[in-house]
Amino acid sequence: MTARRDGARPRDGSGLRSLAGQVLALEALIALLLIVAAVVVTFQQARGDVLRDARTRSLAVAEAFAKAPGVDAALTSPDPTAALQERAEQTRVATGVDFVAVLGRDGVRYTDAEPELIGERATGDLSRAVVDGESFTETFRGSPTDAVRAVVPVVADDGRIVGMVTSGIEVQSISEAVQGRLVVLLAAGGGALLLAVGGAALVSRRLRRQTHGLGPAEMTRMKEHHEAVLHAVREGVLIVGEDRRLLLANDEARRLLGLPADAERRPVGELGLDPRTVELLESGRTATDEVHRAGDRLLAVSVRPTAPDGSGAGSVMTMRDTTELAALSGRAAVARGRLQLLYEAGVRIGTTLEVVRTAEELAEVAVPRFADFATVELLEPVLRGEEPPQDATLAEMRRTALSGVREEQPLQRVGEVIRFHVPSTPMATALAEGHAVVQAELAAAEGWRAQDPEGAAGALAYGMHSLLTVPLLARDVTLGMANFWRADTAEPFGEEDLEFAEELAARAAVAIDNARRFTREHAMAVTLQRSLLPRVLPDQNAVEVAYRYLPAKAGVGGDWFDVIPLPGARVALVVGDVVGHGLHAAATMGRLRTAVHNFSTLDVPPDEILGHLDELTGRIDEEGEPAPGGDGGRGRGQETITGATCLYAIYDSASGVCTVASAGHPGPAVVDAEGRVEFPPLAPGLPLGLGLGDVPFESTELRLAEGSKLVLFTDGLLEDQGRDVGTGLRLLRRTLERPARSPEQICADVLATLLSPAPRDDIALLVARTRRLPADRIAEWEVARDPAAVSPVRNAAAAKLAEWGLDEAVFAVELILSELVTNAVRYGADPVRVRLLFDRTLVCEVSDGSSTSPHLRHAAETDEGGRGLYLVARFAERWGTRYGRRGKTIWAELRVGPNGGDGGPEVAGPGPAPTAPLDLDALEKLAW
Repeated sequence: MTARRDGARPRDGSGLRSLAGQVLALEALIALLLIVAAVVVTFQQARGDVLRDARTRSLAVAEAFAKAPGVDAALTSPDPTAALQERAEQTRVATGVDFVAVLGRDGVRYTDAEPELIGERATGDLSRAVVDGESFTETFRGSPTDAVRAVVPVVADDGRIVGMVTSGIEVQSISEAVQGRLVVLLAAGGGALLLAVGGAALVSRRLRRQTHGLGPAEMTRMKEHHEAVLHAVREGVLIVGEDRRLLLANDEARRLLGLPADAERRPVGELGLDPRTVELLESGRTATDEVHRAGDRLLAVSVRPTAPDGSGAGSVMTMRDTTELAALSGRAAVARGRLQLLYEAGVRIGTTLEVVRTAEELAEVAVPRFADFATVELLEPVLRGEEPPQDATLAEMRRTALSGVREEQPLQRVGEVIRFHVPSTPMATALAEGHAVVQAELAAAEGWRAQDPEGAAGALAYGMHSLLTVPLLARDVTLGMANFWRADTAEPFGEEDLEFAEELAARAAVAIDNARRFTREHAMAVTLQRSLLPRVLPDQNAVEVAYRYLPAKAGVGGDWFDVIPLPGARVALVVGDVVGHGLHAAATMGRLRTAVHNFSTLDVPPDEILGHLDELTGRIDEEGEPAPGGDGGRGRGQETITGATCLYAIYDSASGVCTVASAGHPGPAVVDAEGRVEFPPLAPGLPLGLGLGDVPFESTELRLAEGSKLVLFTDGLLEDQGRDVGTGLRLLRRTLERPARSPEQICADVLATLLSPAPRDDIALLVARTRRLPADRIAEWEVARDPAAVSPVRNAAAAKLAEWGLDEAVFAVELILSELVTNAVRYGADPVRVRLLFDRTLVCEVSDGSSTSPHLRHAAETDEGGRGLYLVARFAERWGTRYGRRGKTIWAELRVGPNGGDGGPEVAGPGPAPTAPLDLDALEKLAW
């Protein structure tokens, strides 16, 4: 064997790493497995034979003994053991079994090979012999020892089973018999193994000489290396012998040098190579990355001798095409730059939900790394947030964004209308075909020049020489287009730029479409909310009101407020909050606000108002639930409104009492005239629509001095990024503690302190400064339950009206009081009270302790009564019934003339005066 050229230690071929060693080990292992399998199978067969023989012998012995004469008689004798024990032992010894036992029907041993077991019950299931009369064998595991036993019933002459005979061989005896055979099997297996290993060793020795001790992995690796050098390696390889003939050329060398198919064994000078290359190969010197020409290619060539010392050996030449590597490197750099630009576009485009800003971001991303100038044109409906038309090929567009490497440029300005009336322009072609179009030489674009000759001439004179235009498509609908221009960059746009431009435009189009949809929904939500929120607060004298409403940065939401005048110089102050933003929240707010207005007409306490509102909310949620068996989803417009909160307060300017109830809403702040701030504790209640109607709402009464400020707000005022409710309440308290400020000033100061630049939630703020109805504008009388007491009350009321300067209303008030007081006296309960309130209107109230509700009806011509409430409704502007904790109050409201309440409208009396004076005493007899 020759010495290895790499200087490594020669292999001796021994060991499992060589192919011969592995073949030897494999053959030995196969032989061992076969022999072991044969031994195991033979052993199992022998063991099976022994077990079958044991069963046969045990059954034969048991049957012979059971059928032996006198056995049945002995079993029925007084002492079966004395009669059968010796006989059973003789049988056991004679037959060679391990035990013969006679058992009674109950399994008690009468005889046994071990006398101490006589009298004990045998274990195991013996019912097959005793009940069924069946003889059987089994492998028994239990006490006293494991054994193969047979059980045979003993049948008397009359057919009765009088006992059983068991006979068997212990498992230990069977194992000893099998072990005797196992020794022979192992000896035979060992001999066979020695023969197999010897034969494998002879085969391995011959194989080791043929493979030189190499292992399979080394031989496979040598083959792979050879194939890789010839076919897979993308570097040319030439091997030249010491006689300067070509010994080997791989596929890449043949391609680079253009070698013929029969190049092997030919001198290198006859291969048609460049003279410099031939000289290098024939010289035998070494070289590293020398540049040689091969046709139109530039090759980097390296040469090394095949022998380490360089004596008496050939050489190896490797070569690579530097021309293609340079081009590939340039393309890779461009691709990396494009990928980086696409990544930046994904981050920078669409940072806001504004259509114009998104278009500007697209233009800014493309300049200067892809284009020198970039313009974005969008359809007019897209700018307004509307759906774009399906066919945009001939539509006008408005330039929305423009970005360039210089401020001065010849392109049309932002805001101008762009028209494409020439179909052959690159822009019109891109819109018609729905993909990017490149115009490498703008000077050759006849359609583009014909569309705007003056503008085209100016652009060409400026240096614009190349254009790439791409439509902005989202959901297969055109939103606009983007144009990329080159002026300073000498290289024009090419076909390889189309894919990148379309990818960039596709990402921008999605962001623009999202912004368009947000613009549309935001405009719809703003319009809806503006139509639902109070535009002008109603006129009333109970409180002086200022308010603020600010939507969240993400759009409008569900916060609302309301000021609702109530009869009796009272006013309702409402603040609510619906979770969420957008159209659904705004629509939900409108539904709740309408419901609050409707329930306010019931004129019930705040806790009952919230109870009605909660019940209505629950019914609305139930209507939005999917039908059984449906798809489980909610249809459009079926969203639930669970999650709304509401604070409802009623302020009575006559008494100065404010009654407040909350449905999961933050309580109000109360600021007295000296600037002291208090957050009165309220029963918080649960949000509306949770389906917990069995948990009632609770009202809290607050007695407010005149000039106190009641501050109602939503939680968006307190909570914000980095600020919790507690911090917000502390800031609000410090802001409200400044005295002597109007509600408008308080609203401005509160927002200046607590409002963040970008609020996350809507903010509703309502500040009401309380007023008191002057005591001289209130008149009250207790009325005895006597019809004769009606006239004095009527006269006293007329005198009070004359004192107030309301002589024109005396007749109507006397008529109304006559009807209301008369019916309270007749049908009501004590106490009966009359109260006149002179505010913006004149309010007549008659209270009694009964809860019976009157109702308006039209009496027939023959009816003697039933016209009382009709007359009240005829002469009063409004009338109604208000229920208290005990009893009711019927009120009637009349408009007064220019000398009425503060700021009251100049309205005449309720109707034309009758032509003849009525008999008021007679009217008292009318009833409803």
